Amino acid sequence: MKLNTSRKAGFTLVEIMIVVAIIGLLAAIAIPNFVKARARAQTNSCIANLKQIEGAKETYFLEKKTTTAPAIGDLVPDYIKTEPKCPTTDTAYTIGDASTRPTCASGIAEHVLP
Repeated sequence: MKLNTSRKAGFTLVEIMIVVAIIGLLAAIAIPNFVKARARAQTNSCIANLKQIEGAKETYFLEKKTTTAPAIGDLVPDYIKTEPKCPTTDTAYTIGDASTRPTCASGIAEHVLP
């Protein structure tokens, strides 16, 4: 006696549509969070660069006994290993004199020293 089992293995169209909808929902949640995390990391990196420039500038003023604004060539490579650039826009930083803090030339409001 032989049983007739002709059921084919596989997924139905409804099952595939549900899986695609779940993947789309997860992507809709994950992508904006990824973009925010990337922007936050770039802002933190820019602020770290500004702190590094400020420290190098203060050391330069102490060693040279001056308050005039140094050029980036005065700081690199003696006080900073390489010239830092803003990670968001790849622009240079404005160093300033002893009474001012270095600023990011990109113009992004969050890229300032606290």
